Amino acid sequence: MTQSLLKEKLPRHLAIIMDGNGRWAEKRSLDRVEGHRKGAESVRTIVRAAREIGVPYLTLFAFSSENWNRPRPEVDALMILLKNYLTSELQEMLDREIRLLAVGELSRLPKEVQTTLHETMKKTAHCQGMTLTLALSYGGRDDILQAIRRLMVHCQDQSLRPQEITEDFFSKFLWTANLPDPDLLIRTSGEMRISNFLLWQLAYAEIYFTPTLWPDFSKEEFIRALLSYQNRERRFGLTSEQIRAEGG
Repeated sequence: MTQSLLKEKLPRHLAIIMDGNGRWAEKRSLDRVEGHRKGAESVRTIVRAAREIGVPYLTLFAFSSENWNRPRPEVDALMILLKNYLTSELQEMLDREIRLLAVGELSRLPKEVQTTLHETMKKTAHCQGMTLTLALSYGGRDDILQAIRRLMVHCQDQSLRPQEITEDFFSKFLWTANLPDPDLLIRTSGEMRISNFLLWQLAYAEIYFTPTLWPDFSKEEFIRALLSYQNRERRFGLTSEQIRAEGG
């Protein structure tokens, strides 16, 4: 199946909303935390698959700003899982040349998680095989708001005319400033919405929805999502005729 993928048509940046851990557990009469543990195994599988296939940038929606409103025991368990993941996967990242980044309101994370996160990012900073970004305590509206606030501070320090504030200029103030915009978004669990994830950045992304719950999301389905993406015509507001005329 991997052989059917065209290297030149892979998404440069792939983002995933990893949804369905809780429902996976509930269907099996298990505690929701067990669903998150199983979901962590899928993270390992898909990160490894993305690296092997040659996706340069992979961003995972690991914990939203709204997730803080979940029951305290579940939030605490998620933070422990995150810390354990970072610790256990560090050598894997180094061996596979995977650089780790994180975006979001990271200061809200527990101090010990922040420490482990920053240590992992520092230790993998030299890796050039793939960039794995974890969206943690992240919300798309929060991202845009903090960018506006930072932009206002910048404008107070610099003499800028309104017309100088372009899309590219504004993007430099987003948490994702060092990343290209996603080409493909995958969402598992059958929900058909983007749930406040990368609202600015997903403007022209293709979207692949699957009813599969995240703990059941396999390498095979991951490849099917990539094949679906490769069979689409990305227009960016142009007509099919214009795309063909440009050789696209």
